[in-house]
Amino acid sequence: MPVIDLLRRNAREHGDEVALVELNPTMEDTRKISFKEFDLVQQTTSHPYRHEITWQIFDEKSNRVANMLLGRGIKKGDKVAILMFNCLEWLPIYFGILKTGAIAVPFNFRYTANEISYCADLAEVSVMFFGPEFVDRIAINSEDISNGRLLLYVGEGLAPDYAENYWQQVADYSSKDPDIALTEEDHAAIYFSSGTTGFPKAILHPHRSLTQAAEMEAIHHQTCKDDCFLCIPPLYHTGAKFHWMGSLWTCSKAILLKGTKPDVILKAVSEEGCTNVWLLVPWAQDILEALDSGELKLSDYNLAQWRIMHIGAQPVPPSLIRHWKDYFPNHQYDTNYGLSESTGPGCVHLGIENVHKVGAIGVPGYRWECKIIDDKGNIVPQGEVGELCVKGPGVMLEYYRNPEATRDSLKDGWLLTGDMARQDEDGFYFLVDRKKDLIVSGGENIYPVEIENFLQEYPKVKDVAVIGLPDKRLGEITGAIVEIIPGSDCTVEELEKFCNQLPRYKRPKQIILAEVPRNATGKIEKPALRKRYGAERLVEQENQS
Repeated sequence: MPVIDLLRRNAREHGDEVALVELNPTMEDTRKISFKEFDLVQQTTSHPYRHEITWQIFDEKSNRVANMLLGRGIKKGDKVAILMFNCLEWLPIYFGILKTGAIAVPFNFRYTANEISYCADLAEVSVMFFGPEFVDRIAINSEDISNGRLLLYVGEGLAPDYAENYWQQVADYSSKDPDIALTEEDHAAIYFSSGTTGFPKAILHPHRSLTQAAEMEAIHHQTCKDDCFLCIPPLYHTGAKFHWMGSLWTCSKAILLKGTKPDVILKAVSEEGCTNVWLLVPWAQDILEALDSGELKLSDYNLAQWRIMHIGAQPVPPSLIRHWKDYFPNHQYDTNYGLSESTGPGCVHLGIENVHKVGAIGVPGYRWECKIIDDKGNIVPQGEVGELCVKGPGVMLEYYRNPEATRDSLKDGWLLTGDMARQDEDGFYFLVDRKKDLIVSGGENIYPVEIENFLQEYPKVKDVAVIGLPDKRLGEITGAIVEIIPGSDCTVEELEKFCNQLPRYKRPKQIILAEVPRNATGKIEKPALRKRYGAERLVEQENQS
């Protein structure tokens, strides 16, 4: 079934129950407002600390968005972009787009003006919803972006002169379902790759992918109607949205939290009764650091109902989970692996019953298959490293308008992930590294994740990124950028001594004490690190010659 049928069912069967809560700790709760009123007109005061909507209001708001788009000439197959921070309007707009038969196109809120223009052109976007935070960015290329497109400003006050006001537009349309006939094979959404090797690629998914993600999430994490999911990462990302879709499947409440500080997260879990929390590695590290330092005390919060913490989006150091269990021994835990090309997280997952295998990304997810191949496409013997491939109902249809990239990534229904992995004797998959992050030093293949996990074991280390640095003799050498826990007295020399436990060829040849940058979804920004420290290494070698 198309994913919009889940929203319709929830509104029909549990319409008066809370679907979404938005928490914004940076704002004061200035007044209470009827959401029936908020649904129809622009809010004129500062955004309150807490808002909530029921399943019925969620459904009605999406209907009004759909009818407005249909009234403005949008039809099945058109593309409609969303460039907004997380808020209560985000998901109703997304589902409103889907209800027209159009294709939802979420944009990364970190896109530059040029990237916004590029992605809008690549995806052939007809309409763009955008929040107030992006007014100046769009203005840079407003003539190009607005050419032939309807731009809708979702914010307070007057819309910029190149756009129309969303609230004024949507208020004039019916909240009755437009009832456009759709199947699970109809096109639903375009997501963008992370763009680590250039401009992003557009990834096309049908409704089938979205419905599969919703059912799989509920099954993997045993989500039930009484659960409450805490959603912190941005909704433009497949990880956040498709973890939330477990709540859609089970008709359970979710919290959209604006803020990642440890006290903000624990307060939200405590006051909203959250049972299911998805964290990125840096946020889990920050919570542990605050508990270790005494800055936070678990006794100050009501956390007894919190049953599961899961992590995805990047390799997870086993030491982090062992430390987490020191404070939360009764927590269920899961690692989720996935790509936007596989409808986000879960095509491989550890499983809450397999905490003894922490360090693995896990086993094939619900209705998924996996294999590991060599450069010629042959399956490698168990235990050997090769490229991980996945197959299942969440695989993308194509890279939109990029047949060459599609042919390179899709082979007989299998998605080639670009990630290097191995399978152990128990059938669990271990991520070794991104294929493009492989370091070849003097003919030896070196996988950065192995070294990163090793250095994470050192008690003074907060975060690590291992990259290849140019070398005239060896081609590349291994460089480790190490971020130290604040307040720790740690030197390069003691880290080098610690690394003597590694085989000689795996020991970092250069250790740099510096901050490890991560993007909004928690992934280490290795291209930026290679650019900066690679250039410094080249200058250093030139000066030595």
